[in-house]
Amino acid sequence: MTLELLAIGGGLFVLMLSASWFVEGAAATASHAGMSSLLIGMLIVGFGTSAPEIVVSVQSALDGTPALALGNAMGSNVANIGLILGLVALLKPISVESKVLRQELPFLLLVTGLLGWMLHSGTLSRLDGLVLLGVFGAFLGWSVYASSKLRTVDALGLEVREEITKNFLPLRQALLKLSVGLMLLIISARFLVWGAVGVATGLGVSELVIGLTVVAVGTSLPELAASLVAVRKNEHEIALGNVLGSNLFNSLVVTGLAGSISPVPVSRAVIDRDLPAMLLMTLALLVFGYRRGGGGRINRFEGAALLAGYLAYLGWLTAKAIAPT
Repeated sequence: MTLELLAIGGGLFVLMLSASWFVEGAAATASHAGMSSLLIGMLIVGFGTSAPEIVVSVQSALDGTPALALGNAMGSNVANIGLILGLVALLKPISVESKVLRQELPFLLLVTGLLGWMLHSGTLSRLDGLVLLGVFGAFLGWSVYASSKLRTVDALGLEVREEITKNFLPLRQALLKLSVGLMLLIISARFLVWGAVGVATGLGVSELVIGLTVVAVGTSLPELAASLVAVRKNEHEIALGNVLGSNLFNSLVVTGLAGSISPVPVSRAVIDRDLPAMLLMTLALLVFGYRRGGGGRINRFEGAALLAGYLAYLGWLTAKAIAPT
């Protein structure tokens, strides 16, 4: 099992490094192409930080281990809210001023509900996967339209514009980072999936549990790093945008691609345990971050509640995994 553990550790390290390069290259390339700062913040950054989940899940589906793909997507969503936003808000409260992000919060809850409804059938079919990808396409079109029609300066767009200006990359360097980052993402994901399946087999636990824990936390590390840096710079909208964008991509693109490649069997544990955890975390984020009459604020107490909820969920998973059958 030593080689498998090394593959997981090395795969996660390269995955984080290549994801950072990919995000920087994609954001700079989009800026050179004339894309608005707001749209870059909504889509490019969200896609970039979800790139590890996407390539890992696609590789899992191609390798015939779709349960790992589903666990990766759902586990990452729970970790993004409970672990990342919980930890970040505990260190420094997160203010939510962006109107765009406050509009995305209820949409994320609707998408989570749609995914949950599909999973209740016991199988995420190819048709389900295509529907999820279609919803993402509609969301993409709406985002482009909304960004072009927004006449006021949104907080998210302002923060992203300042970040791009401070870290300006020439087009050739941006394209190099984008292509190298993508290539390394694919290679490292291959090693990570191989190692995760090997460890699951060696420990006698399901690929779903490995996906929900080790792989999910590992592929969420880019979001954690980006959010911690953003909040330290008082770029609260980018920190929240990372998580919202990533969770939307996970629910629609990651699971959509996995399902469209190969039907994903859904165990009873997913319906009874993992799906409620993801829904509750998303609902809590909506309540904390979407307050009428002004911008929301995720304070330290709420951050501690999110983190405690995630640790309880992780403890539940671990207890079930090591319990004698």
